[in-house]
Amino acid sequence: MTDINPILHIKELCAERGWSYYQLAKSAGLPYSTLSTLLNGDNLPSLTTLDKICTGFGISLADFFDPGRDMRFLSEMQGECLSIFNALPDDKKQLAIAYMKGLKGD
Repeated sequence: MTDINPILHIKELCAERGWSYYQLAKSAGLPYSTLSTLLNGDNLPSLTTLDKICTGFGISLADFFDPGRDMRFLSEMQGECLSIFNALPDDKKQLAIAYMKGLKGD
């Protein structure tokens, strides 16, 4: 595991997903002003705030600090699918699961 700057990592995760900070605030259940102040200031997030942000992204705190930990044993194709899935909003995740079940024949 490498050292992670939480502020930069939050910004990277938003960029990967194509999310605005407003979208993250809404998904995380945080006031936009709180998130904006955090991302534009010099303070690090509290554990509670970071946990809410991780929930908004659909990842665990462990995933936040060690992003590749769950992907070590996946094939390249499985990792790509999981990365795409994790970047989807919840309503699209449900559609993706339904689609995959349809492909499988369930």
